[in-house]
Amino acid sequence: MMVPELAVTTKDLTCKFGDFTAVDKLNINVYRGEIYGFLGSNGSGKSTSIRMLCGILKPTSGGGTVLGYDIITEAEKIKEHIGYMSQKFSLYLDLTVFENLDFYAGLYGLRGAEKYARVTEMIEEMQLTDKRDALSATLSGGLKQRLALGCAILHRPKLLFLDEPTSAVDPISRRSFWQIIHSLALQGTTMVVTTHFMEEAEHCDEMVFLDAGKMVAQGSPKALKQSIKEVLVSIASDDSMKLCEEIKSSVPVLDAYIFGRELRVLLYPQDLPLLANWQYKIIEPTMEDVFSYYLDKKGGGGV
Repeated sequence: MMVPELAVTTKDLTCKFGDFTAVDKLNINVYRGEIYGFLGSNGSGKSTSIRMLCGILKPTSGGGTVLGYDIITEAEKIKEHIGYMSQKFSLYLDLTVFENLDFYAGLYGLRGAEKYARVTEMIEEMQLTDKRDALSATLSGGLKQRLALGCAILHRPKLLFLDEPTSAVDPISRRSFWQIIHSLALQGTTMVVTTHFMEEAEHCDEMVFLDAGKMVAQGSPKALKQSIKEVLVSIASDDSMKLCEEIKSSVPVLDAYIFGRELRVLLYPQDLPLLANWQYKIIEPTMEDVFSYYLDKKGGGGV
């Protein structure tokens, strides 16, 4: 049986800005062909982690490798073999779709017929054929996103870093973008994605949760959900705030929070009979539930 090959590995990777610790002892392994997610709220250390792995930012301590290259001593080699897409649209608004792709293809060293063929291929793959000659400034957020991705993979990188790629687009564009991501992964490209949208964690093979620069949890979506040994229940209510107070006053809950028009309650299995006065259903945790669970553990509350 073949042992999966590592694309990224870190050992106590740390970044400080003065007295502020942006990333604190990050330890991860990303295997080739995986979609690996960095999840957390804004300011959790996701983008700083990516910048260190891309060779853009030098770590304060610790280290790691990307595609076998040391992130401290071989940063320039890393940049040659990866693709990077930032959360902000960073292409040229006064150039057309074709001109942007053509420009970046030249930067990556593509020339002549090879360059033209690759640019044409990207226009088709990113579903931008009817926008080929449109100025980038006129594109919607979703189309700008596809164009930026096309520019990032022109040189067929083995590893692609996507920093909050879906933060400025609508849900439909987000879904379309993830379809492209899965297609690239099936072709063998390793993906490292940062996001604060917890539902996007479902698209990842493995992930790490970050909060205030620290690792809160890591694993696959399935493993993280199964790691919660307590029971999560949902109770529909028109006044979830009042219901929350009632239940907390009579049941030893570990956590209780409002989720839309329902109250979600986390408790030990042996305490379920205490909910007999309410109509509840046992549910599988979402990734948002899992994240909240581990944040609560980190803070020393509840579980």
